[in-house]
Amino acid sequence: MSTVEDWRDALAEAGALTPAIVKEILDVHGDRGQRAIEAVTERRVKEYRDFTVVVGHGDEYIVEDGECTCKDSEYNLDPADPTQRCWHAIAVDIAERIDEIDRHDMWYSEVREFL
Repeated sequence: MSTVEDWRDALAEAGALTPAIVKEILDVHGDRGQRAIEAVTERRVKEYRDFTVVVGHGDEYIVEDGECTCKDSEYNLDPADPTQRCWHAIAVDIAERIDEIDRHDMWYSEVREFL
């Protein structure tokens, strides 16, 4: 059985989303993994000077040290179980390992004021 560490390690080594790694992510995370992959391929993982942000369908979510500000993380997931992560945090894990983060040389806290 695949684990979170298995797909993270494989992805870091490969540097790309291969079919085998995509299958591992989906095996471990299901629909959340699918949504995370879509966010990465659509370049919705953005890094600012102060935060990494994932653009969702209705809002933007700050992901910091594997923790997310979304309601799914707050109410539905067991923080002690590494397989139970919101798709925003999974997307950051993926994007970091394949260098697909949309980087912005500005403070998110300043950008957020205009949204």
